[in-house]
Amino acid sequence: MASNGFFTKLIPLRFRKSVSVVHHVTLSGAIGIGSPMKPALTLKSVNTTLQRAFARKGLAAVAISINSPGGSPVQSALIHARIRQLADEAKVPVIVFCEDVAASGGYWLACAGDEIYADECSVIGSIGVISAGFGFVDAIAKLGVERRVHTSGENKSMLDPFKPERPEDVEHLLSLQTDIHDAFKTLVKSRRGTKLKLDDPALFSGAFWSGRQALDRGLVDGLGHMHQVLEDRFGDQLVLRTIAPSQGWGLKKLGFGIEVSDIAENTMDALESRALWSRFGL
Repeated sequence: MASNGFFTKLIPLRFRKSVSVVHHVTLSGAIGIGSPMKPALTLKSVNTTLQRAFARKGLAAVAISINSPGGSPVQSALIHARIRQLADEAKVPVIVFCEDVAASGGYWLACAGDEIYADECSVIGSIGVISAGFGFVDAIAKLGVERRVHTSGENKSMLDPFKPERPEDVEHLLSLQTDIHDAFKTLVKSRRGTKLKLDDPALFSGAFWSGRQALDRGLVDGLGHMHQVLEDRFGDQLVLRTIAPSQGWGLKKLGFGIEVSDIAENTMDALESRALWSRFGL
């Protein structure tokens, strides 16, 4: 018996049957919106990492840390669906930990978890849809600039920021937002079920709350931090392995081969990303 104990100690902890192994993935940043220093959070950018996270047999769980103010509803839906597909195929529970923000599309991602935890100061919710822009009609006139636009299709220039806003264009935009909002609400209800306090009129209004307030509304399952929650769940011999995204190499990654158009596009993406974070005081 003593010899068995000796040989057991020689086996790396993560390979022992009596030890729980949890893989950890971080999903951080604006969804679908990147910057020169921060790649966009999209299905393409995270798919390989997610596949690696669920690939090991015998996992006790996959833990996902989320820190996102939202962004593209489509990419939010794609990443969410991929997490659920991999979890169902591997029959592995997903435990989500919200960091600074899991709002809008960030909360969409959080709903991929079978359980959701947050810090009491996390910002949670913002279950709604927003579209923002600027109108430059008066500005372009003052500059003495004549803008020429030619289209085939009467609605091709809908919501053009250099033209006066038309009520029918706004109505059309609102109808799109309603469809997306309905899809978001349906997703949250299907994942959170009876945990939600559906009698709260602000629940799907786009409002957001602290972690403690979100717990009261059933948007999260508890308050706690990843290491402590997982240790309480699986024991102090838990093996927690972070699955980091592969960085890869290339001239663009090293700063070469970047064109002026790339710089302009990256700058706009960075500004849009910054605007998303600033909505939540970050």
